[in-house]
Amino acid sequence: MDLELARAQMISQQLRTWDVFDERVLAVMADVRRERFLGDAYRGLAFADTSIPIGGGEIMLPPKLQGRILQAVAPGPDDAVLEIGTGTGFLTACLGRLGGRVHSLEIREDLAATAAERLGEETGLDLELTRADGLTAPFGRRYDVIVVTGALPVYDDRFEAALNPGGRLFAVVGPPPVREAWLVTAGDDGARNCDVLFETDIPDLCHARQPERFAF
Repeated sequence: MDLELARAQMISQQLRTWDVFDERVLAVMADVRRERFLGDAYRGLAFADTSIPIGGGEIMLPPKLQGRILQAVAPGPDDAVLEIGTGTGFLTACLGRLGGRVHSLEIREDLAATAAERLGEETGLDLELTRADGLTAPFGRRYDVIVVTGALPVYDDRFEAALNPGGRLFAVVGPPPVREAWLVTAGDDGARNCDVLFETDIPDLCHARQPERFAF
């Protein structure tokens, strides 16, 4: 495989055609070596327009979805970033390149260990990776950007409560097979604004609350 050609096609044929136009996002997704965040069995799919299994029912999100996430939350160099679900660590690295300090929580021990090893090869990042359940772990501070990488069948407002004024939260909300990608923005007056960006479907966040089922 010609990796550089595949990388360029990812940018032009997936990200740009899915309305990712932010040049900072396009540059960082071209610069971070996506293929290094996958094991040998799936490395050949690194630039494919598809979800990639990473074990335990978890996936690496498609490039175009990761690009839309980064564009939506728009991390700046002074922003404190919280990621719920480290996964492979690729999105973590991109958040670190675009934002300030990144704190990423990963519930699975194997994924946390592998991601920590791969992220250790990246330079110039201010990262903290913690093995924890993002639905129960105390945050201890507020953040300017929060990204939840697993779906919430029932919205959980604990994440938006951890936003600084002006902070941005990305979450995929609702039951499958069609869920909504939300961008929640915190106002200076404590109000919250929610924009529905697009429809998608990704696996549930581990231990996410499920809708009540009615019995007849």
